[in-house]
Amino acid sequence: MLPDLRIWLNHFEYHAQHPRRVPPGLSDVLTQDERKLIASSIATFQRGEHSDGRTLLAAVRRLAHARAAPELERITELFIREEQRHVTLLAEFMRDHSIPLKRHHWTESLFRLLRGCASFQFALNVLIAAELIGNVYYRALESVTGCQRLRILCRTLVADELAHIGFFSELLRGLRAQGPRGARAFLRPAYKALAGPVHKGFFACAAGLVWMTHRAVLRRSGYTAVGFVRTCLAQYAFHLEQVPTGQALIT
Repeated sequence: MLPDLRIWLNHFEYHAQHPRRVPPGLSDVLTQDERKLIASSIATFQRGEHSDGRTLLAAVRRLAHARAAPELERITELFIREEQRHVTLLAEFMRDHSIPLKRHHWTESLFRLLRGCASFQFALNVLIAAELIGNVYYRALESVTGCQRLRILCRTLVADELAHIGFFSELLRGLRAQGPRGARAFLRPAYKALAGPVHKGFFACAAGLVWMTHRAVLRRSGYTAVGFVRTCLAQYAFHLEQVPTGQALIT
């Protein structure tokens, strides 16, 4: 069954009316060394947050109509608005510290291609994977700076995105549980034999790409390549391993 959409709608509507904010008056000093370290990295992540959400919203509208669940469309609209607010918060910080915006990065194109070409359920897995890896990154970014404004900004993004992960993970469980009984019986062994390792392998590769792109920040925070991937996989295990993805890979 689908998650209790009324509870999630209340959550997203509340945060739309009372968004988490970076309090004014915080220390906003970014040293030259810190700026040099994070400028390209934070610009890449800010660019990756960009999306008008049209593809996701169109898919959700079809699902909401099929399941008679109008709350689902509204939740997705509020989720997209929250993601766009993250783009603005990061852009404002970058502007105030003369960090130029990026127009494009190849990793952004890769994740969008995967979300656009895959089935809806697998696209949700890609979305969640990106946010899980992003949360590990933002915690690392927080640890490499003494700028209080940036540290609180990182915590704000993580708090919002953990809620996103919780909702979409629950949605995936609900979609999978509503599959035909025969399909569930067939897909359970298929998932264990193929889909689980394939999706986990994709997630590990995605974490490796993020390491390559942001290794200066991640190294400064204390991560090796192996350590970063392991930390991301631990997040994956906590949030996603209980979510069957076999149907997503083959439907």
